[in-house]
Amino acid sequence: MKPLLIALQFLTILPIRISEIKERDFGASLLYFPIVGLGIGLVLSLSVFLLSSLPVLIKSAIILTVSTIITGGIHLDGLADTCDGFYGNKSKEEILEIMRDSRIGVMAVVGLVTLLLLKFSLIASLSNEILWKALIVMAVFSRWTQCLACSNSAYARKEGKAKYFIEYASKRDVFIGGLFSLALFVLLMQIKGIILFLVSAPVIFLFLQYIKKKIGGMTGDTIGAASEVAEVLILLFFMVYQESIKHFPNH
Repeated sequence: MKPLLIALQFLTILPIRISEIKERDFGASLLYFPIVGLGIGLVLSLSVFLLSSLPVLIKSAIILTVSTIITGGIHLDGLADTCDGFYGNKSKEEILEIMRDSRIGVMAVVGLVTLLLLKFSLIASLSNEILWKALIVMAVFSRWTQCLACSNSAYARKEGKAKYFIEYASKRDVFIGGLFSLALFVLLMQIKGIILFLVSAPVIFLFLQYIKKKIGGMTGDTIGAASEVAEVLILLFFMVYQESIKHFPNH
């Protein structure tokens, strides 16, 4: 139960506070990240039906707002810091120093605005019949991406919030989380879900490799950035899926 509560504490704004957490508990909580993602996805998909009578743009803006509020914007903060740090030809030490700075730079603003515009546009472009599925898959896959990021690298700093998630990440738990995510893809999209997963996972893996090449590992900020990129990626692939149905309705 404690690992699940830790996952809820770090991934949502639910008022959960655990006083005694062992270092290994952080790694153990990664198993529950996709499950928490499922809960977030269900809330977002419910919003689709509750807001279905509103104009598309208003509905999309509210869904995007809800998705940000649920997480407290923590992953967007990570994306902003990553954009600031990674822009330009800087050394690892310079990147990490910039990412630690609480002030926001021009590239952080550009990155945030670009990502939010992409999310908003993609949400608005999807029909309700497809959108509710996309939001669930998006939330689950992006949280599994965080697990993958933790298990696939070292911690790039000496100390930090994400250190013990990375040090005690279990590849077995990440594999189980991947199977859970894949099963959900198949449940909601049948055989096309397998294709979507097999297309999405390598793209995210390459993005994680890019981060590791830049700073030699992961930080909490880059894990959040990877999660945000994964969300946009899933929404983009669902839009492609929707367009393929329009042009090839019998396939």
